[in-house]
Amino acid sequence: MVTNGYATPQALVDTNWLEAHLDDPQVRIIEVDEDTTAYDRNHIRGAVGWNWSTDLHTKIGRDYLGQQALSELLRAAGVDEATTVVLYGGNNNWFAAYAYWIMKLRGFERVRLLDGGRKKWELEGRELTEQVPSHPRTSFTLTAQEHPEIRVLRDEVLTSRARFIDVRSPEEYRGEKLAPDHLPREQAQVPGHIPGAVNIPWARAANEDGTFRSADELRALYRDIPDGDVIAYCRIGERSSHTWFALTELLGYRNVRNYDGSWTEYGSLVGVPVEMG
Repeated sequence: MVTNGYATPQALVDTNWLEAHLDDPQVRIIEVDEDTTAYDRNHIRGAVGWNWSTDLHTKIGRDYLGQQALSELLRAAGVDEATTVVLYGGNNNWFAAYAYWIMKLRGFERVRLLDGGRKKWELEGRELTEQVPSHPRTSFTLTAQEHPEIRVLRDEVLTSRARFIDVRSPEEYRGEKLAPDHLPREQAQVPGHIPGAVNIPWARAANEDGTFRSADELRALYRDIPDGDVIAYCRIGERSSHTWFALTELLGYRNVRNYDGSWTEYGSLVGVPVEMG
């Protein structure tokens, strides 16, 4: 567990804790990485690899797995009612945080993030392997109540009076870029940002080693964001999941929603207001 003054310290585990629980049958480690080939090169021993694009999304349409399909994914990973899932990935855990948010959305509560993710694990020279584990399949079925209140969809965004946080890079926010340089395919039709949105890039919540900043540092970062109705967005909802995690799990904000349609959706709508600069 990582404390650091966080509202929900059990949402994070540190590398020492995870190393001590590598052989714990009630802990399942799952890597979800932006680079979907990283797992095949090497990974934490015992970790299962999920492809964020093909494993977590529906086969048809733009949405996430429902409870039944997510249950099947968890069964195949050897997860049952007593299992704690620890997610990690590269680039400050941005896609691991995305998977965390999806699991919370679908009502899976026994999930944690590895603070610092793959980067910190590698910096510390901890064990990595190419061996793919084989965990016994379970009969787990996810029946807990879902949490649609942590998600916001297009129609409500268009009428909302919430405080919007655009967590993309300043260049994307100002309209100078449509997407990060290494993701040219995933673009909206027009550049810019939602009118009134404040730009707080997601990566500012992380230290150099990929861990989250302390609660005091995060409060300073988000000092202009009141604990009220807050909507975070980015390009497809992955970077804003990281910000949602920081505000909700680490600072205890009570009404933060992730707009996973984000700029790829909003920036492709006809007739909606857009700001530049």
